[in-house]
Amino acid sequence: MLTNLFPNIDIEDFWVATYETFYMTILALIGTCILGLILGLLLYLTTKDGIWQNSYVNLIVAAFVNIFRAIPFIILILLLFPFTDFLIGTIRGPNAALPALIIGSAPFYGRLVEIALKEVDKGVVEAAKSMGAKTSTIILRVLIPESMPALVSGLTVTAIALIGYTAMAGVIGAGGLGNYAYYFGFQRRDFDVVFLCTIIIVIIVFIFQFIGDFITNKVDKR
Repeated sequence: MLTNLFPNIDIEDFWVATYETFYMTILALIGTCILGLILGLLLYLTTKDGIWQNSYVNLIVAAFVNIFRAIPFIILILLLFPFTDFLIGTIRGPNAALPALIIGSAPFYGRLVEIALKEVDKGVVEAAKSMGAKTSTIILRVLIPESMPALVSGLTVTAIALIGYTAMAGVIGAGGLGNYAYYFGFQRRDFDVVFLCTIIIVIIVFIFQFIGDFITNKVDKR
C-alpha cells in the first residue's frame, strides 16, 4: 500500500530513518533535560536575592545561555565539528548529531526552567528556608515539584524544536528523516519521498505534544 502511494520509497531505509529520528530526539531530550535543569537552576539560584546570589556566576551562565541560543542551529553543528569528532570519533551519523542537539537545545530549555522556577510562590521557599531546609531539599522538595507542570510543558516545547533540529542535522549527514528526505528525495527529485518524510515528522510532533500535554495535566495539582 505504502509503495503504491509513494513509489520511490525504500521501506527498509525509510524505517531506519524514522528510527534514527526517534533515537536522536529521545537521547538529545534526555541530555537537554539534565543540562537545561542545571542551567535553569543556576540562573534562578544565583540571581539577585537568590539562595546562591552571585552576580559573577549568574553573568557567566546567562552569557553561555544567550550566546548558544543566538547561534543558528545549522551553524552550531558546523562550529562543533571538531568537538564532535573528538568526542564521538566521527561527524556523521545519529550519535554525531547528539552533542550539537544537546548544546543547541539546553540553553533554550534552561531559560524555560528559570521562568518556571520564578513562578513558584516565594512564600513557600521562604517557609522552607525558615524551617532550616538545606538548599538541596528546597530544590528537590519545593522548587521542582511546585514548578513541575511548567517544566514538563517547557520540555514538550523543547522536544518539538529538537525534532526540527534533527531534520536540519540530517541534511549534513546525521541520518534520520531529514537526511532521507534530502538525499533520497530532494536531490533525486523524488518529491513523494520528501512528502512522506514531512508527514511522518508532523506525526512525531503530534505524538510528543500529546504525551507532553498528558503528563502536564497529570502533574498539575491545581
